[in-house]
Amino acid sequence: MAQQTVAARPGRIALVGAVHESLPMLNALLADPRADVVSVITLSQSEASTVSGPVDLAAAVAPLGVPVLRGFDLGSTDSLRVLAALDLDLIVVAGWTRLVPRAVLALPRHGCVGFHASLLPHHRGRAPVNWSIIRGETETGATMLMLDAGADTGPIVDQRRLTIGANDTCGKVYERVAAAGVAMMRHQLPALLAGHPPLRLQRGDEGDSLPRRTPEMGITDWARTTREIHDWIRALTHPYPGAFSRHDGKTVRLWQAEPGPEQHSTVRACPGSILDCIDDGVVVAAQGGTVRLLVVQDGEREQPAAQWYRERNLSPASSAFDPVDDATSRWARGLGPLHELPSRPFQAAR
Repeated sequence: MAQQTVAARPGRIALVGAVHESLPMLNALLADPRADVVSVITLSQSEASTVSGPVDLAAAVAPLGVPVLRGFDLGSTDSLRVLAALDLDLIVVAGWTRLVPRAVLALPRHGCVGFHASLLPHHRGRAPVNWSIIRGETETGATMLMLDAGADTGPIVDQRRLTIGANDTCGKVYERVAAAGVAMMRHQLPALLAGHPPLRLQRGDEGDSLPRRTPEMGITDWARTTREIHDWIRALTHPYPGAFSRHDGKTVRLWQAEPGPEQHSTVRACPGSILDCIDDGVVVAAQGGTVRLLVVQDGEREQPAAQWYRERNLSPASSAFDPVDDATSRWARGLGPLHELPSRPFQAAR
């Protein structure tokens, strides 16, 4: 009589996440018969208001009765007790911007797996997609790694290369990063739950570490090239607080732009000068060219740039955005320190 094969039980998994990459990963795990999501750990509502691109993971699991732990201090004694009681096979960390404490890393049978939006060891640290676009890069990636006590230093399990198109926004690239993370999870889940995923160690002297970004670093230096300013705006747009500039005493957020029309490219004007309003865009002088603003905001609501131009009763070559000094421009681009932060005349958009 043939011996029957006993099916392996689904792996007991807790998902830790808070921002845009978390939800596709959670939905994929919930739909996978190999995974038993026994808990979701996320930020409290007040904590979520302080990050860019928060998502409501509780709504995704509410019909299933999966426990949601909000505002959960992963480093506390109580959290270790709660997590130990879950008898976890694996912790999946996706869309989470904090380090996982060493004591938590040791709890699941098969460790903690995380995801990073670059081809590690390249671009360790915060906001890798944003920095890649700001720097004019045309390629990024998604990395699955086993987490250790460092920042993005654990052994690599899997990677996917991704292109950055000339007009891709940070949000569009992060959507592809999230999809790549889901694909890697589906492919590697059996090995992860068996405790023998393919691993490639990272060396400490490899790669680079990105500086942390803050909303104040979105200040726009119009003395840069058309391409650089276009990249700047698309790198910092939704779901992030946005690029901004000062005009007539007000902070104007710059949500969407494109390289300006060629007929203005030979106009000699100070960078930041507002040159014209063409169709639905406002043409602004840059270094060696122009940028056409498409969507801006200097109050509670976003609006087409042409509408903003008309409402402010502007006329061609009548005004300009404020210049930015070299030290502030370098600091905003992660190229140097700033000993005195600029004043913060705006509330971060979420």
